Amino acid sequence: MIKPEKLKKGDKVAVVSLSSGLLGIEGLRHKFDIAKERLEKEFGLELVAKEHTFSSFQEVYEHPENRAKDLMEAFQDKSIKGIFCAIGGNDTIRLLPYIDFDIISKNPKVFMGYSDSTVNHFMLRKAGLVSYYGPTIMCEIADYGKMPDVVREAIANILMKDSKGYEIKSSKYWSNEYIPWGEENINTQKKMVKETHGYEVLQGKGCVTGEVIGGCIDVFPMINGTEIWPKKEEFKNKILLLETSEEQISPDLLLIYLRNLGAQGILKSIKGIIVGKPYMEKYYEEYKDIYKKVMQEFNCTELPILYNINIGHAFFTGIMPLGVKIEVDYDKKTITLKESATK
Repeated sequence: MIKPEKLKKGDKVAVVSLSSGLLGIEGLRHKFDIAKERLEKEFGLELVAKEHTFSSFQEVYEHPENRAKDLMEAFQDKSIKGIFCAIGGNDTIRLLPYIDFDIISKNPKVFMGYSDSTVNHFMLRKAGLVSYYGPTIMCEIADYGKMPDVVREAIANILMKDSKGYEIKSSKYWSNEYIPWGEENINTQKKMVKETHGYEVLQGKGCVTGEVIGGCIDVFPMINGTEIWPKKEEFKNKILLLETSEEQISPDLLLIYLRNLGAQGILKSIKGIIVGKPYMEKYYEEYKDIYKKVMQEFNCTELPILYNINIGHAFFTGIMPLGVKIEVDYDKKTITLKESATK
């Protein structure tokens, strides 16, 4: 997998609206302004918008070709070193006909997002690029009150340094509070909840090393069977990252999605699974039961599973490099980068 250059002070980072057009809604532009100020102040990065980043919500929906155009131009623009997603949504799959994988492959740069951006991550994977499953502009980088420590530390240590040997630790705190978006709440800080679970081992033991692949499991049905969905052999010896969205899918639906992975032979191909903290911890225990049930059904009871990772829709989310080798120690409950996530 091709790694992009690490970000450094003075670099330009483009924000793209690839799924939902929320940045184009009146009254939400301040989210961009907050993120721009923070990225400059905290990291010396210059946040720039692409042509259609602020298009109206309806225009973004009606013109997936323009969203794809912004993405392709961001990759081709030599002055841009990183691409951050504005937010997720449920519509990124419509960009697929307009994607030039050759352009992506020849212009490696940091790409970050999560949720529906899982589609984009699999696009980059097809192009042979490492990508970064992590914070978005509107949700975490421009979170009200202040930028969460987990987000700040992840950007500084994974995107801007040689990260070989870096340990991705469980956050000591998280939040189960939603602050409505509006300029009147800019200085409102989410209430923190002390983390009581930490990383949990659902099954398996020992130390496993492998390249990370995956994302939001809610999105998998949209890309299953398309040109960006990897063949079974591409999952071999990988560590599968799985997390669920703010839709808080039912345990029965998670059961169906996991059974599909079993039916494809993927659960037999991988070396381990890491699972993100469920949104607001809804179905926290129920999801654990589903994972164990499916592993029994497909005779994968030895497959190690580490649960409750601060990734994706877990408030607060860190960064998990996709296409990079990590070591998961299921005895010590640790996750460590075996190689730097960037060049």
